[in-house]
Amino acid sequence: MKAVQKETFYVVGISVRTTNENGKATKDIPALWQQFMQTDMYAKVKNRVEESIYAVYTNYEKDHTKPYDTVLGFKVSSLAIVPEGMQGVTIEKANFKEFIASGDLTKDAVINKWMEIWNTDLDRKYTADFEVYGEKAQNPTNGEVAIYIAVN
Repeated sequence: MKAVQKETFYVVGISVRTTNENGKATKDIPALWQQFMQTDMYAKVKNRVEESIYAVYTNYEKDHTKPYDTVLGFKVSSLAIVPEGMQGVTIEKANFKEFIASGDLTKDAVINKWMEIWNTDLDRKYTADFEVYGEKAQNPTNGEVAIYIAVN
């Protein structure tokens, strides 16, 4: 894990309100990914600034044990264009801890890294955390995803 500072940026995508309670997120988030993959998101999100896919976790009710929003989409130049049925989210400038999930991204590599994160004593902000599925995630059975956790 390494400390990084990120400037304010924006993501537009599809979203779901979920929770880690009772395994709800283990159903909701894969369903959101399926919807994302079956929709031509590249065509719908016009003002992308890169090709990486972002998974943003935000609007936390309290912490990772309570409801939050998951937004799957793309980093964009502004929130001026948010297609119908999608959500725009602002990730404010903040300090983050970067974790790397590697291995089979279609199986447990990412969730295993999240379980590790949940068991750390990070001083989390619970504003917006995010995953970046970039070039190293192109081979999903042997890939790498960066996970950024907002910290105080």
